[in-house]
Amino acid sequence: MTCPNCGKEIAEYSNFCSSCGARQVEGAAANRVGPKRLMRSSTDAKLGGVCGGLAEYFGTDPGIVRILMTLITIASGFVFGILFYVVAWVILPVAPGPYSTVVRHATAGTGPASSAH
Repeated sequence: MTCPNCGKEIAEYSNFCSSCGARQVEGAAANRVGPKRLMRSSTDAKLGGVCGGLAEYFGTDPGIVRILMTLITIASGFVFGILFYVVAWVILPVAPGPYSTVVRHATAGTGPASSAH
């Protein structure tokens, strides 16, 4: 499988590119076992990752979900929207994310471990 972001060859089962860290939609969908779970996003989070997680769950653009949440919050007099977000932030687990940037940079030879030369 080829990463659409950087064009490098990666393993078929990968959820993220080992070179650039981009999320692989094909690998994530093919690797899924069991039902889809609603979780907070670990890769697309502005505040708590709730809107990013909703967008991933419903397969839509996170910007649209954020706009809808803002409109619902304003239309409800702020109480319902803010309460929903805080409760979702506390209850929903964080989705497992890609390797940290330190691990990626160390394996690529560009991180802090390789700059000691």
